[in-house]
Amino acid sequence: MNWFTCRNFFFSLFLLFTLSASSQIRFFPPKGTSEVFQPVEFCLKKDVCKGNPFTETRLQGKFTDDKGEQLHIEGFCDAQDGSEYKLRFTPTREGIYTYVLTLSDNNKERTFKGKMEVRPSDRKGFLRIDSLYPSHFVWEGTGEHYFWNGTTAYWLMGWKDESVIRTAIDRLASLKVNRIRVAISGRQDDGKRWYEPMVKESEEFTFKLNPWLAEAPDDLDNPRFDVTRFNIPYWQKLDRLVQYAGEKGIVVSLIFYVDGLEHGCDPFKKEKMGGDDEKRYYQYATARYAAYNNIMWDIANEYHLFRNEKWVETMGPYLYSIDPYKHLISVHGNESFPFRTSPWVNMVMYQSWDECGGFEFMMECRDKQAATGRVLPQINEEYGYEGHYPPWGCGPEATKEQGGRSADNRRRLAWEIYMAGGYQTTGERADDGTGAGKDTGGGWINGRGNDSMTMLKGYAVIRDIFEQTEYWKMQPMPELVNYGNLCLAEPGKQYLVYSRIQHCRLKLPSGQDYSVTMINPRTGMKTDLGVINSDKALGGWQYPGELKDDCAFILKRVK
Repeated sequence: MNWFTCRNFFFSLFLLFTLSASSQIRFFPPKGTSEVFQPVEFCLKKDVCKGNPFTETRLQGKFTDDKGEQLHIEGFCDAQDGSEYKLRFTPTREGIYTYVLTLSDNNKERTFKGKMEVRPSDRKGFLRIDSLYPSHFVWEGTGEHYFWNGTTAYWLMGWKDESVIRTAIDRLASLKVNRIRVAISGRQDDGKRWYEPMVKESEEFTFKLNPWLAEAPDDLDNPRFDVTRFNIPYWQKLDRLVQYAGEKGIVVSLIFYVDGLEHGCDPFKKEKMGGDDEKRYYQYATARYAAYNNIMWDIANEYHLFRNEKWVETMGPYLYSIDPYKHLISVHGNESFPFRTSPWVNMVMYQSWDECGGFEFMMECRDKQAATGRVLPQINEEYGYEGHYPPWGCGPEATKEQGGRSADNRRRLAWEIYMAGGYQTTGERADDGTGAGKDTGGGWINGRGNDSMTMLKGYAVIRDIFEQTEYWKMQPMPELVNYGNLCLAEPGKQYLVYSRIQHCRLKLPSGQDYSVTMINPRTGMKTDLGVINSDKALGGWQYPGELKDDCAFILKRVK
C-alpha cells in the first residue's frame, strides 16, 4: 500500500481558498485524519504552464501545530507540462495542524488554507542519532535502535521492469539488509569500468540514468541534459522504489552522483558546480523525498574524483538547510574524512579497503572523531566487494588475489568493523551477470541476486546476534580478551565476544554470575552454556574446549 494518495476531495468543509477568475486550480488536500509520522500529500492541478514549470512556478506550505511551532515545506512539479504540483508533509506530533499553501505563478499568488487532525501512532518516525549513545542510531517515534546492515545497489534504478526492482528489494529484506545505496545520477558503458565485465547494458537494464530531460538520453557522453527541467517519469519511478523499500523496512541512501567524473553523469562540471542549477537538483530531490522516513542523503559518491572540499562545504550545508526534517547526511570519499566538525554532517563515512579498513582502522577513526569533542557514528561505506578483484586495495598486504575477497573474508571484516563500534556497507559479487552469463545477478552494481549468492546470510546472522544485546551501550574493549579476539562490553552487565582463534577467555569483575550463550556466526545456531560465576572461573570465563572456527559469545549478568 502506497503512503501517498491524492484524494479527489474538492471544496472540503475545512478548506478556504481564493482563485483567480481567469485560471482554475483544483486543490486536493488529504481527506480525514492523519497519524504522527504518516506522510500526507497535497495535490494541485492547474492549466498547462506556458513557460518552465520548474523555474517559474513555486508551491510552498506553512504548517503550524496547536503549540504554535511551524514547519515550512517546499512542493514540487509532478507533471512534465506543469499541470500538477504536489507537496508532501509528515507531522511529527499529534494534534490539530493549520496550513497555508501558496502557489506562486505568473506573478500571482494563490493561497489554500485548511486544518488537519493528527492522531498518535506507533510508527517508527525519522532515523536519528541516539542522543545518549551518539555512535548509534535510533528511530525517533519508537525509540527502537537501528542496527545498520547495508549493501550497495548503485544502479537499482537501471532496471526497466520495476518488478525486478521489487524482487531485488524483497530478497535483500529477507536477508535482513536494512539500508541500500542507490544512485540518482550515474552513467556508464558497462561493468568493465570496475573489472566487472559480466554486467552489461541489455534490453532489461541500462547504466544511463536520466534525472533531467535530455535531447539524447541514450548518448552516453553527451545526453544534452536540460538541467532546468526534470524527467518526471524517472522521479516517479524513484518514488515507487523508495516507497516499496520503506514498506520492507529498508532505508535508501540517495546518492546524487555515482562516478561523477565519468561520461555524462555530471552536467554541471566544475565550472558550474554549486550554482543555481545544481542547487535546484538537490532542492527538487529534497522536496520529493524529505517526507519519507526511510531515506538518508549522500552528497556524492567519491566526491574527490570530480569535485573539491569547498564544493562539499557548499552543497552539504545547503542540503541540510532545505531539509525540514534533518535526515542523516554525509558524503562518500576515501579513507580520510575532512568534514568531521562540519555542523551539517551527522555521520562519518569512509572508503578503506580490505584489512586496512578493519578493526584497527575503525578504532582509529573513533579516536579521531572523539578528539573533536563531537561523537558521531563511524561507517566504512566500502571495504572491497565480494568477488571484486581490481588491482587496488590497502597495500601489499591486501587480499587482492582471487578468492581473497570471498563471502567469508568479507563477513569476517564486517565483524571487525562492528566490534570496533562502527558500521559497514558491503556489496555482493556481480559475476553471475546482467545481460551476460547466467543473467541472474548484478550484485553490488544493480542489486539483483540469486540463491547461489549467499554472502548476506552471514551478515543477517551478525545483525541477529547484535540485536540480542543492548549493543549501543557497549564499548570496544579488546583488552578483556586474549590476543586476536575482540570484545564489546558494558562492564559488569553484558559482553559480546568475537573469537577468532582456538581459545577464548574473557576477564570479568569478581563475584558475579553470567549467563553464557554460544552462537555460530556463520549459521546463527545457538548453544546455551548455562550460568557461570566469575570467582569460580578465577576472575573470568573461558570456553572449555578448542574452537574450530570463529565464534561469538554473549554474556549477560544474572541479577
